[in-house]
Amino acid sequence: MIGFTAVLMWALLALFTDATGNIPPFQLACMTFFIGTLVGVVWNLGRKKPAAEKPVSLRVALAGGGALFAYHALYFAALKNAPAVEASLIAYLWPLLIVVCSALLPGEKLGWHHIIGALAGFTGTILIVTGGKGFTIDPDATLGYALAFAAAFTWTGYSLISRKFADVPTKSVIAYCAVTTVLALVAHLIFEKTIMPDSAVEWMAVIGLGLLPVGAAFYTWDFGMKRGDVQVIGASSYAAPLLSTIILIAFGSALFSWSIVLACLLITFGAMLAAKNIILRGKKPKHL
Repeated sequence: MIGFTAVLMWALLALFTDATGNIPPFQLACMTFFIGTLVGVVWNLGRKKPAAEKPVSLRVALAGGGALFAYHALYFAALKNAPAVEASLIAYLWPLLIVVCSALLPGEKLGWHHIIGALAGFTGTILIVTGGKGFTIDPDATLGYALAFAAAFTWTGYSLISRKFADVPTKSVIAYCAVTTVLALVAHLIFEKTIMPDSAVEWMAVIGLGLLPVGAAFYTWDFGMKRGDVQVIGASSYAAPLLSTIILIAFGSALFSWSIVLACLLITFGAMLAAKNIILRGKKPKHL
């Protein structure tokens, strides 16, 4: 459940990002990850620390921060080199990849219900992104598609490695966000022109992004991946684009359609099917 709160926060990503105006992507990443770093610092100061907890090594910080930055850089680049619908769909293969690739982790077992649940969620996401109207593959956008695939695999790798190194405390995400902030700043200075928020709404959107989707979400995701059911969290992640669309509709930034209702049913069914073992746990008949 803690891991799923990250999915709930990511549902606000589109709304908040749209409200930030014309701020360039890397600049926005730098600003929001800086706030996300502060979120972690405040949380870490207030928590009870185990006596044997070790500091985060530079190698771990650079690896985690590099992965976070690489995912966002690849995703931004994919959107610039391929149609947004197709690039977004390919990049959002990561929940399915997490479910399937989790079988490679020690102690994890992949069941048929995990795979079907994840596929149902991905089908629902297709309906949301395309509006039920289908999509076409543009041969000239091959580079963009490849970048989107790379983004999906990067986030999958980051998430599953977090599970494998469960002994690394979640406070390491503070260092990841700090490294990402620096790398985003460098990329911004090289590739972009600085555009500061010019209204209170844009500043509030930037702060909201840094506090939740690009802040607290990474900490709860890390905690969930290390301590929760990987397959269930992966399959339930397809709720993010659905919830994001519902929020956009509520704020008048998107239109209602019956394809969204069908997507809702598919994603809900997929998440419940993936969580079958958890739902049925404790409901077996007792032996007399």
